[in-house]
Amino acid sequence: MRVLVTGGAGFIGGEITSQLAARGDQVVVLDSLVAQDAPPEHLPASAELVVGDLGDESAVRRAVEGVDAVCHQAARVGLGVDFDDVTAYVADNDGGTANLLRALWRRSFTGRLVVASSMVVYGEGRYRCPVHGDVRAGARRRDDLDAGRFEPPCPTCGVPLDWAPVREDAPLDPRNVYAATKVHTEHLSFLYGRETGAAVCALRYHNVYGPRMPRDTPYAGVASIFRSAFEAGRAPRVFEDGAQTRDFVHVRDVARANLLALDSDWAGAANIASGHPHTVGDMARALAAGFPDAPAPVTTGEYRLGDVRHVVATPDLATRALGFTAETDFAEGMRAFAHDPLRQHRPE
Repeated sequence: MRVLVTGGAGFIGGEITSQLAARGDQVVVLDSLVAQDAPPEHLPASAELVVGDLGDESAVRRAVEGVDAVCHQAARVGLGVDFDDVTAYVADNDGGTANLLRALWRRSFTGRLVVASSMVVYGEGRYRCPVHGDVRAGARRRDDLDAGRFEPPCPTCGVPLDWAPVREDAPLDPRNVYAATKVHTEHLSFLYGRETGAAVCALRYHNVYGPRMPRDTPYAGVASIFRSAFEAGRAPRVFEDGAQTRDFVHVRDVARANLLALDSDWAGAANIASGHPHTVGDMARALAAGFPDAPAPVTTGEYRLGDVRHVVATPDLATRALGFTAETDFAEGMRAFAHDPLRQHRPE
């Protein structure tokens, strides 16, 4: 199979590229290399590299030529710095996806399309009130957060809510710019599938970590930010009270989920998660085990309004539809991540 991987020299895309090449697929990588000076050493020699971003119509046109399937990973990720990032996110994620889909349309592509989505499309996850059952958490309010009231209250009675695993049929409720662009990526891709008959699968990643994660950038994941702090001999700053709940899933598992999706004809959106949630504080402490001489994590009470309190998913649909089950143990994965190679960020 000849597979195009957009962003195939990056963190998740690079692992997908390596796994595809290892099993004998022909891989075309479209990557801007914007965060690095040269093709990375981990890129398989057999991969065909097209250097360009998704805004480069000529590069996109060359990349899609003759491919049987597309694995769309290229995106501007993370929460960003502030709303001033909005145009960059929309240009890269919305506009980039549109350019890719237009190039596929002009090629009359009807093969398999797997797109990277994210847990952030749900906004706040699923919540239960002991009195009113399942409810939707409202928008976070600065006065609550300033007062250290981090748990979302029931919109009816005001009692703090308990989280519950979110399913793929939950309403989409993006609460920051990045999240909004991932919703749009899904919508555009599924629309392409309806127009062409192509089978489209969107994988909603949870908190991905592992080798070659980018470091020292405000767009990096929290695990990478904590890792950089430990390496510098600083105490990681854990926002809120550290009890925010997430699902940390290893990049090798995420890449394997993409291969399973490429091999399947199942269409729809599926959560890609370990199924074993942990708090951000748990993650900081697990990572600290790899740095015995570093200061302990510090819980600061700081917050970002665009963050969500709890978002934990059930991966049951991915198991049923794609045969996916995460294999990397959290504690073992974090111990390894303490010393995994990270990708140095080069300013754009």
